[in-house]
Amino acid sequence: MVSVEHTDPVNARILSVSEDKVAGFVCDPFASIARQAGLPLDIVLSRIRQMLEAGIIRRVRQTLLATNLASGALVAWKVPPERLDAAFDFMFQEDPYSGHVVIRSTDAKIPGGAYKLWTTLKVPAGFSLEAHCRTLCSRTGAEAFRLMPAKGIFALGVGHVRRKTIHPGDKASEPAKMQVVETITLSEHEWRILSALKREFAPEEIREPAWELRAAEAGISLEEFLSVAESLAARKLIGRFSTFLEHVKPSQSGTRVTRFNALFHWAVPRNREIEAGGEIGRHEILTHCYWREAGPEFNNVNIMAVAHGTEKERLLEHKEAIDRHLESIGISVAYTNVFWGGRSEIKPSEISPFAYREWLTTLQQEIAACS
Repeated sequence: MVSVEHTDPVNARILSVSEDKVAGFVCDPFASIARQAGLPLDIVLSRIRQMLEAGIIRRVRQTLLATNLASGALVAWKVPPERLDAAFDFMFQEDPYSGHVVIRSTDAKIPGGAYKLWTTLKVPAGFSLEAHCRTLCSRTGAEAFRLMPAKGIFALGVGHVRRKTIHPGDKASEPAKMQVVETITLSEHEWRILSALKREFAPEEIREPAWELRAAEAGISLEEFLSVAESLAARKLIGRFSTFLEHVKPSQSGTRVTRFNALFHWAVPRNREIEAGGEIGRHEILTHCYWREAGPEFNNVNIMAVAHGTEKERLLEHKEAIDRHLESIGISVAYTNVFWGGRSEIKPSEISPFAYREWLTTLQQEIAACS
């Protein structure tokens, strides 16, 4: 019987590529995974299909650089303890614009320690993050929120299987280059194609040519679909083609991909954010690294990064290695901290302006009816 666990040697070879090594848009994503993994295409297709059906892989999709398509931010929420779980449920189940929803805690005695619910949020261009958050406060009972939009991106990937073999201090040969966040406007025709492009793959869609059915869904030829997708990639709107592992919950056999989710905070000197972010973001263990202004509640932290692992002490060793590296190159840190993730769910954020108008109208009517 073929194993569906991520620890199976063949599956691990596939996942070490498919999680975050198919960058941008490619015409034949599954064939690209097969080439990079050095495996026959039919094996790659069947294994990805089986892992998806078993829930080991939770989704297969083309990711977007949504920060360039919609206004986005990390949001920390201060919610009364008795309403925390209900607020979590609403953000995950009822708000299509909240992506990663996680309850975090820290041992540090700071005002920000009361902000236990953290979400990523994106709203389509032309709409307000602030107004969206105020609406969610009305619905969930949140008392306060802190918006932390990204001013720059230094690392954005997944690669949980590949990162299991990384040692503390392992880093790229050069500092990470910062990607500037800028919003780009699309035509209705481009939005229609993008909507088909980003939809998750069902098991029966794991095939080559991968985009044939999506072109038909968009009502255009495959040639035009590929051409528009490539133009979107050239405008830096396409992230990567990726298989996303279920890294929070154990598999049916009890195997976990990761156990701990650490959000690292650093307060570095003003005007050195790009330099510090590049030096932090070059460390291989990090799945995300951003320049975000957290404000006085969080001791004016301005660089944040995320790492995952199965051992808490090992993650702290990785952070200590990053701290030593910053010290060795003369970048002072006024304050640093770790927020640990607990309950967590993740879903792709909706970014369509058409869907947003309809959702917001419905929610405001519900709030009005209850008031």
